[in-house]
Amino acid sequence: MSIQLEGLLISPDSTILEAMACIDRNAKGIMLVVDDETHLIGTITDGDIRRSILAGIDLNFTVQNLLDHRATAYHPITAPIDTPKSSLIRLMNEYSIRHIPLLDEKSRVVDLALLSDLVKDYNTPLTAVIMAGGLGTRLRPLTNDLPKPMLPVGDRPIMDHLITSLQNAGIRIVNITTHYKPDKIREYFRDGHDFGVKINYVSEDRPLGTAGGLGLMPAKDETLLVINGDILTQLNFRAMLDYHKESRADMTIAVRKYDLHIPYGIVECDGPKVHRVQEKPLFSFFVNAGIYMIEPIVHSYIPNNRRFDMTDLISCLLNESLTVVSFPVIEYWLDIGQHEDYERAQLDMLNGRCTL
Repeated sequence: MSIQLEGLLISPDSTILEAMACIDRNAKGIMLVVDDETHLIGTITDGDIRRSILAGIDLNFTVQNLLDHRATAYHPITAPIDTPKSSLIRLMNEYSIRHIPLLDEKSRVVDLALLSDLVKDYNTPLTAVIMAGGLGTRLRPLTNDLPKPMLPVGDRPIMDHLITSLQNAGIRIVNITTHYKPDKIREYFRDGHDFGVKINYVSEDRPLGTAGGLGLMPAKDETLLVINGDILTQLNFRAMLDYHKESRADMTIAVRKYDLHIPYGIVECDGPKVHRVQEKPLFSFFVNAGIYMIEPIVHSYIPNNRRFDMTDLISCLLNESLTVVSFPVIEYWLDIGQHEDYERAQLDMLNGRCTL
């Protein structure tokens, strides 16, 4: 079970930004906060970092600041180094976690148990749905003969990169909703065997919007990952699932920070009276990134064979007081909706900014 702890240990005096970079490098989704003698002080997970971004916390604050500002008292789940594998798996299932720090008799960190190591052939417990039925009108004439998800970026179609990312994340079942030129998609991916996944196709006889195709699928008793077929991303899907489960959400929406710089002075008025002036302000927003996780209960709010967009679904869930949370994307992400986006994708692939 032993893994290398190098890259997993961090001082409480390190910054949140440094912790974020370490989590990205170690690809385990966690950092262990220790003192000089490697006694465990706490843990910082991928989800903790993303929640701090949503809360507007300065990423130059220390890891200790982040531990101190948790909303509730937190005690990491740990186990002795000689704990049997079966007991570790039971603990992980009980607390819905994927990592457990292992301690020696002096409470020093000596190892980290990972669910993916304990369970043979561990697959991420997710079924994916790729929404690929759009007409891609803004990308014509490129989409005259190809559906947008089949446009090549580098040497492969957009959706090839996407399915490979899903497969690498341990997702083995992928549903694809189709409408415009579906044969192009079916001929390329077939049953998914060559891509390491099982592919099912859901045909839309007419465009059903960004969520309507889900209404053609039978209700499942599992979490669904829904993603638009024109997205290039290095998003950590396992981290998003952990975050979704930790939040006990009915729906999680991936969001991307978007900065809007106004190149003019803003004059705020109350009628004719000026009460504030801002010179060339910068406004920051979180925008919808076109990636969602939904629980089975959400399916009952999606109409059958009727146009329905994700914005309609989100509004419906909020009106019914279901739990909808946001998950900030800090990895590479690009929505290829227009010609300039497509050109950027090609450049990003060429210069290594996108390393799918």
